[in-house]
Amino acid sequence: MVEDLSIIQRTYDLILWYVPRLNKLPRDVKFILGDRIQHTLYEILEGLIRARYQQEKLGLLDAMNAELGVLRYQTRLCKDLGHLDVRRYEHVSRLINEVGEELGGWIRHQRKKQ
Repeated sequence: MVEDLSIIQRTYDLILWYVPRLNKLPRDVKFILGDRIQHTLYEILEGLIRARYQQEKLGLLDAMNAELGVLRYQTRLCKDLGHLDVRRYEHVSRLINEVGEELGGWIRHQRKKQ
């Protein structure tokens, strides 16, 4: 399935953009909020890769959708605490939304198959 490869690449690109910025957070924030955001990013990427190879994808895709929701709130919190400027927040939100749109399409496709 072509779209599952593209969502994995988009998630990979999101990580490549986001992690260097998280590593520049102040020490106290980097080791709490920054680590949580990175963990969520890696969980999403790993879950999408696993879903690609599973026969029953829907449960895992739904879980990744929930993780994406967590990532959105973690990112918003980072911005509201003053650690992410509005321009970067808008950019990363766009990247997250692109992943979310593809994930939603993958979920819809899997539901139609059932």
